[in-house]
Amino acid sequence: MRRKLAAGNWKMNGINASLTELQALIAAHPTPQVDILICPPATLIVQAAGLSADSPLMIGAQDCHAAASGAHTGDISAPMLADAGAVAVILGHSERRQDHAESSALVAAKATAAHAAHLTALICVGESLAEREAAQTLDVIAEHLRHSLPDSATAANTVIAYEPIWAIGTGLTPSPAQISEVHRFLRAELTARFGAEPAQGIRLLYGGSVKPANAPEIFALADVDGALVGGASLTTAEFSPIITALEQA
Repeated sequence: MRRKLAAGNWKMNGINASLTELQALIAAHPTPQVDILICPPATLIVQAAGLSADSPLMIGAQDCHAAASGAHTGDISAPMLADAGAVAVILGHSERRQDHAESSALVAAKATAAHAAHLTALICVGESLAEREAAQTLDVIAEHLRHSLPDSATAANTVIAYEPIWAIGTGLTPSPAQISEVHRFLRAELTARFGAEPAQGIRLLYGGSVKPANAPEIFALADVDGALVGGASLTTAEFSPIITALEQA
């Protein structure tokens, strides 16, 4: 049975003082019934990993380079993230795909690097509003999924997050039927590529304006194994109810 996952993406937010939120989150969920992952900015990974060392809270990163080392000023490799205490890394987020022109092929190369460093690759897929309105959602999802996942992907080292671009940070959320359609499609695509048993083990998260108010409805859907949460993960006050809703789903 797939263990559910509540993942928080702090994006470009957080300084040392923000680590008090991690302490509060650990205190609020000392024995969680789901996995909890926080991905702070790279500047906080070492401190965050130290704070959470004796707790169930896991720390991840928000991106990595495809190379293990080299002349790549400003970049961070997967082995460096692992050495800093990260256990996972978000890859292919729409903000990386759009703002940094990252292709699915590059995402796959980064995922391969993450796997080699024994990091879980949390790979994001999702359509824009224009693509949704043009009825291209499943075509976009298929392209992202097929070309972003390396052959090294397994249930143990890969998580897929469906993040409709038009819902991220906008307050808009797809209908339950729309979320279910994409998650069913993701499971079917994974089954076709990896086989039924391996595909059933890969966790599928929903992301895109997940809030305490809509979390229970989202988590009640089949093939939704948790959430990748943005802004609401920055404070325990907002993230904790989402975790609790996932535990109760």
